[in-house]
Amino acid sequence: QVQLVESGGGLVQPGGSLRLSCAASGFTFSIFTMGWYRQAPEKQRELVAHIFRDGTTNYADSVKGRFAISRDNAKNTVYLQMNSLKPDDTAVYYCNAGFIGVNYWGKGTLVTVSS
Repeated sequence: QVQLVESGGGLVQPGGSLRLSCAASGFTFSIFTMGWYRQAPEKQRELVAHIFRDGTTNYADSVKGRFAISRDNAKNTVYLQMNSLKPDDTAVYYCNAGFIGVNYWGKGTLVTVSS
């Protein structure tokens, strides 16, 4: 059974940091492209960052220089380090695993950036 379980969300003040984790199981983690997406209230889901099987990364322009995605294939886990958080980063963050037309999603973790 495929599972993607996100954790690490919460309430943080502007300028603060959070680290999200996504624990994966039920598929061959190391060959999948892993990604983080987010969906703010009344907005469409958008890509935050991807990390490919070879470790190559890409980021949305809005988070470049502030967020960092990484993966640990030994632990079947992908991370998103979020620094210098802004109120506009408030959203539900979803973990995604993709490989040749197969897509798996987690249930999401809420990040709220507010003073």
